[in-house]
Amino acid sequence: MSAPPRGGVLRERAAVSRLFRLDIARKMFLGYLPLALLITVTAVFALRSLERVQAVNSGIVRTDVPLIEASTSLVDALLAQELYGRRYLILRAPDMLEVFWKRSEEANRLIGRIRDLLGARDEAVERVGALHEEYNRLFILDTRTAEQPPEGAYSELSKARHKEMLELAGALSSRFRGRLQDKNAWAAAFGMRAYRVTALLCSLGMLVGLGSAVIITRNISGSIRRLKVATDRVAEGEFENLPAVNSRDELGELSAAFREMARKLKDLEEISLDMNALTRLPGGVAIQRVVHARLADLEPFAFCLVDLDNFKVYNDRYGYARGSELIHGMAELLREVFARLGDEEDFLGHVGGDDFVIVTTPERYEPLCRAIVEAFDAWIPSTYALEDRRRGYVVGKTRQGQTLKFPLMTVSIAVVTSARHRFDNHVQVGEVAAELKDYAKSRPGSKWVVDRRGADPKGDVEPAAVGEET
Repeated sequence: MSAPPRGGVLRERAAVSRLFRLDIARKMFLGYLPLALLITVTAVFALRSLERVQAVNSGIVRTDVPLIEASTSLVDALLAQELYGRRYLILRAPDMLEVFWKRSEEANRLIGRIRDLLGARDEAVERVGALHEEYNRLFILDTRTAEQPPEGAYSELSKARHKEMLELAGALSSRFRGRLQDKNAWAAAFGMRAYRVTALLCSLGMLVGLGSAVIITRNISGSIRRLKVATDRVAEGEFENLPAVNSRDELGELSAAFREMARKLKDLEEISLDMNALTRLPGGVAIQRVVHARLADLEPFAFCLVDLDNFKVYNDRYGYARGSELIHGMAELLREVFARLGDEEDFLGHVGGDDFVIVTTPERYEPLCRAIVEAFDAWIPSTYALEDRRRGYVVGKTRQGQTLKFPLMTVSIAVVTSARHRFDNHVQVGEVAAELKDYAKSRPGSKWVVDRRGADPKGDVEPAAVGEET
């Protein structure tokens, strides 16, 4: 057997490929369309077949059966007429003559009934009608021949006409019965053929429907299995190299959305692992990612490093638990300021300890920093004991063990913007911010300082400009 042309195979593959690019509804529609067409053809054929059989049966009931009844009754009427005619010619009884003519009228009525049922001129019926009229005329002539003896009154011609008439009427009855049998045989044969064709179409429809269901079900179930495997892998913590559904239907869209969800889950897992346990703010990894994204997209940004001055002394004075409460309170303060003045694109993170990071735009850092300084200075005294608050300082030791008086805590914010520098990576941003923070902490009070140096921060004497001091 020769192989099919390559072009035909390619066209078939292209058709199958186009089918699987359709959405599920169209796939199911096209898959079951042949079944629907076959069902329609089967139904139309079956109905037309039933209609034809019904028409034949209706014709049998309305025409053939009445014809048989009428032709049979005609034979009986003609025999009865002949019988009473003989009796009259012998007995000359008036009641016999009356019955003779009644049977004659009945025969005429039956001949007319047969004509009406046939609906067309029939030579045999017309011949029977003509013979019956002639028979009646001959009978009248016989009744007028009074001179003849009674036994010879019934002429031979009248007998011949009556015999021929009976034979034709019997032939009509036999013909009508034969036509009924032919119609019954045709209806039975046609019904059997219709049954076989209908059964064949139904079987073909079942095969087509089963084939369509198998193809569509395998396509959908295969996609669902791949999605299940991907779900199991995600549940096990694997977010990459997930099985993909390449079809362009809803399951393909779901697979793409699932992979995107897995990517975001991976990001969220990394953020969760990186998130500070105390403040529930994103940590160093998230901060690096945000800065890297701003640098990659060449978006202008302001990197604000928030640090608490004299926090170590507070922690030594009041203990670790109070220090943790203060860090948590600082995080809530920053969240509140963000809720009022921040934007959904702004970022708030917690590096660790008393260091926080804000990434915003050059246009928004100033109102954010001013609000943070004002809110902090209004809130921080309440965290100290009454005697320390009244004195305005806390006695503590430096890292070298020297006892000194430390003022109440203040906040220092170092602001680095991309307007003054061309950074290559987040490390450079952090280095400049750390240097600027040291400068800010060297100045008294709560403040924010903004880097005003050029692209080479080592080339200027004045490292920063003070934005606010209290």
